[in-house]
Amino acid sequence: MVNNKGSASGLEWRVKLNDGSTMILVPETNFFRRIGLRLWGSVLELVLSFQSFFKKAWELGVDDPRKFTHCLKVGLALTVVSLFYYMRPLYDGVGGNAMWAVMTVVVVFEFTVGSTLYKCINRIVGTSLAGVLAIGVHWVASKSGEKLEPVILGASVFLLAISATFSRFIPTIKARFDYGAMIFILTFSLVSVSGYRVDKLFDLAQQRLSTIAIGTALCLLVSMLICPVWAGKDLHDLIIRNMEKLADSLDGGIAEYFTDNSNMDDEDEKDCRKKLQGYKCILNSKATEDSLANFARWEPAHGNFGFRHPWTQYLKIGAMMRNCAYCVEALSGCMNSDINANECTKKHLSEVCMKLSSHSSMVLKELAVVTKSMTKSTAIDFLVEHMNSTVEDLQTTIKSLPTQFSPPSTGLEGHGEEKEKKDNPIISPIIVPFMDVIPLVTLSSLLTEITIRIEKIVEAVDELSMMADFSTENEKKKNQPKQNQTNPDNENEKQGDQETMKALQMV
Repeated sequence: MVNNKGSASGLEWRVKLNDGSTMILVPETNFFRRIGLRLWGSVLELVLSFQSFFKKAWELGVDDPRKFTHCLKVGLALTVVSLFYYMRPLYDGVGGNAMWAVMTVVVVFEFTVGSTLYKCINRIVGTSLAGVLAIGVHWVASKSGEKLEPVILGASVFLLAISATFSRFIPTIKARFDYGAMIFILTFSLVSVSGYRVDKLFDLAQQRLSTIAIGTALCLLVSMLICPVWAGKDLHDLIIRNMEKLADSLDGGIAEYFTDNSNMDDEDEKDCRKKLQGYKCILNSKATEDSLANFARWEPAHGNFGFRHPWTQYLKIGAMMRNCAYCVEALSGCMNSDINANECTKKHLSEVCMKLSSHSSMVLKELAVVTKSMTKSTAIDFLVEHMNSTVEDLQTTIKSLPTQFSPPSTGLEGHGEEKEKKDNPIISPIIVPFMDVIPLVTLSSLLTEITIRIEKIVEAVDELSMMADFSTENEKKKNQPKQNQTNPDNENEKQGDQETMKALQMV
């Protein structure tokens, strides 16, 4: 049954169902109204997308303010180099090739000083070498007659392009001069091809080389004088952060496995999980380390880093830490295994395992302090010694497991022996399935392997201290000015040394 009622907005249709209830029929929305709603929804979605994008961009800039500074530096360099095109006297000096200076700034200006130097030097060398060769080949071709000139030019382009392209596959050239080889191919081809129809080829090459020199010089000045970002410093800090993350992952993972964290807040648990997953950053840092080390070789002396600072040793330390991080990853998989360890066995090994992980993380943190301060530590040998002694304690504890746990009874024992065990239950062994012991034995062996790999990291850092000539603590105190003796960084180092000695005394 259908009936209608009058309302303030018009008619209202109701349908009476069989069960006695009533349903209101809503009229269909207008066609143009639907289109308007869809357009409005699309606009809102676009606005929300832009809002999310700018929010992420702002968080990226806040996380590393140097990126905002880099954008300002690029804008400043482009504005200054554009004056060669806008101002008539400067334009007359470089000619119509002033645009090459603008293109050079856009291409070679990079985030770090090392990467900018790498591109600038490669571009200048590649352009100069290709220009000289192109002019020489053009002169030889021009003296050979009109018929042989295009043949000689084409053959030279073919042969030199093959040679330069093949050189880019050589590992040493690819790592240091790949960009220069590409610029060589580009410049030689352009000069050779355009020189066939241009009479004043030498003047053209000279003007382009001068504009490229102007662009590269401006990039170097802005990059090195205004808030410089050094690739060597970034590599140094990256290695230190990876040491600290590896220490937190190792110590926190063992502590979480052997202790009950059910009363932890959600935020604390989230922070703890983030620290435990820190070793994954080390596994994915090889490409960044290689890139920073390559750019750091081009940088001049800055800060505490000399001109021939052993940047390759940082790569060796990074490789050692990745080997250790792989063990930590296997350790994490062992702790998250579906096979649950026996609680009695777990309690039996908890103290020595936590002690070993604590000593191992202390060694890594002390190495981070040594690398950060570039000062040789007197406590590292004691920490390594305590770590090795704890490894011996762990091996002794594992050897005692067969005497503490025995397989289930087979029912073949004598009645007298069974009666003696009932009368004296203290001497009866605890029966634990063998599969429940395997996870803890695996965990212990992984902890032992981690300590061996940490010792290799200690050796690599010791080599770095010798190659980079790290100062001792006494030398640093003698060379330190009196007004800087109350520096907060020095106070933090002293506090860290005191905490290390307290930890050693507690052991």
